[in-house]
Amino acid sequence: TLPVEKAIRFLFEKLITTEHFLNVFLENGARFYQDTGCHPEYATPECASPKQLIIYDKAGERILEDLQEYAEEMIREERIPGKLSIFKNNTDFVGNSYGCHENYLMRRTTPFADVVRHLTPFFISRQVFTGAGRLGIGQEGETSAFQLSQRADFFEVEVGLETTLKRPIINTRDEPHADPEKYRRLHVIVGDANMSDTATFLKMGTTAIVLAMVEDGYLDTFDAMPVDPVREMHQVSHDTTLTHVITVSRGRQWTAIDMQRAFLEHAWNYCQSRSDAGFDEQTKEVLTLWGDHLDRLQNDRMSVASTVDWVAKLSLLEGYVRRDGLQWDDPRLHLVDLQYADIRRDKGLAARLEQRGRLVRMFEDEEIERARQQPPHDTRAYFRGECVRRYPESIAAASWDSVVFDIPQRESLLRVPTLEPTRGTHGHVSHILDASPDAASLIDALTDD
Repeated sequence: TLPVEKAIRFLFEKLITTEHFLNVFLENGARFYQDTGCHPEYATPECASPKQLIIYDKAGERILEDLQEYAEEMIREERIPGKLSIFKNNTDFVGNSYGCHENYLMRRTTPFADVVRHLTPFFISRQVFTGAGRLGIGQEGETSAFQLSQRADFFEVEVGLETTLKRPIINTRDEPHADPEKYRRLHVIVGDANMSDTATFLKMGTTAIVLAMVEDGYLDTFDAMPVDPVREMHQVSHDTTLTHVITVSRGRQWTAIDMQRAFLEHAWNYCQSRSDAGFDEQTKEVLTLWGDHLDRLQNDRMSVASTVDWVAKLSLLEGYVRRDGLQWDDPRLHLVDLQYADIRRDKGLAARLEQRGRLVRMFEDEEIERARQQPPHDTRAYFRGECVRRYPESIAAASWDSVVFDIPQRESLLRVPTLEPTRGTHGHVSHILDASPDAASLIDALTDD
C-alpha cells in the first residue's frame, strides 16, 4: 500500500506555493490541513445558513476529488506501488474513528449547563436522521449487525474536553476564533459525515434552531435528559427499528422519535413566537422537513432512502444480501459500506445513487463549482478568501480570526484581525479590495478606513 504520509504530501503539493505545507487556507475561505493521525481535513469557511454550508461541504468533496487525481498522477510518475482512495466517513472498521465536526458560534452569556442539559438528549435522538450507517456494532465492529451511526459506539462519557480518547457527547473545547468576550464556539463531535444533502441540511438546521432556543432560555422548563446518556447513545444507534425506549427523568419513557417530536414542537412554537424577528423560508423548510422525516421514519423507514444516509445504505446492503445470498458478516458487505462514502463521482455508491435520482440533491453542479472558487459573501470568510486569491505572494499566514501580510516595503509583518464573523463581508470590504491592486494598497486603505 502507498505510505500514508507520502500520499498526503501529494494531496497538498498542488495547493502549496509557500513553506506552509500541511496547513493552508483556500480561495473559497476554507481550511485544508493535516489533522492528527495523518489524515487530511477540510474545514468549510464560516457559513451563515445550513444550505450555504452544504454547498461548501460539497465543494470540499470536489476539491479532494481533484487533488486525488493529481496525487494519483504523481504516484504513477514516481512509479510508487500502491493505490490512493479517499472516503468521507468516520471509521476504518477496525477500531479507529475520526470525526465530522460541527461548529456553532454561540453567545458567551449562555450557561454551559443549559447546553449540556438540552443538547445531550437532542444529540442522542437526532441519530435517526443524521446517521450515516455502519455495518458492525462495537468499536471494532465485533458484532455483525447494522446500526444508524458510525460514531455512536466511540462515545464513552457525557461531558469532557477530549476528542480522540474518552470521547464525550458534549465537548467542552472552547476556542471561539472570534471575540472571546462575546462568543463561545460549540464544538460538536458526535455527528457523522453525511453524503446526503438533506441529512446535512437537517443536521445543521435542527441543531441551530435548538441552540437558538437554548440561548434564549426557551427550553428552561423542558427536561428530556436520559437517565444513562452514554448507554442510550449506543442503544439508539443499534436499533434500526427505531422502537428502542429511552428512560428519561421522572421515569418517563420515549423513543428517539418521540424525543425529537418534543424538540420539534418546541421549535415550531419558538419560531412562530419570534416570526417578526426572522422566521425565514429556510427555517420553515427545516421545520417542515424535520416533521416529515420523523413521520416517515416511524411509519415506513424505507420511504426516506433518498434522503437519509443510513436508510439508503441499509437498502443497498439488503439488496446485496437478497441478490447474492450473503450473510451479514460477509467481507463484501463491508466493502459496500466503505464504497458508499468514496468521494469519486464515478466510484462512490452515494454519488451513483445521486446520478440515478435515488439520493436527493439540493444543489446543481454550477453552484458547487462556484463554491470551490469563491468564498461566502456574507461572513468574514469573504475577506480571507479574497486575500488568498488576490495577494497570495504577500500572505505570510492566515487563521480563522486574522490574516497576516508580509509586505517588503514594511519592516514587520502586518496582522489584520477578523474577530467579528459578520464583518469582512462582501458588503463591507469588496469596494476596498477592488480599489487595492496589491497588498500594500489594501493595508493603507484599511488603515485609513
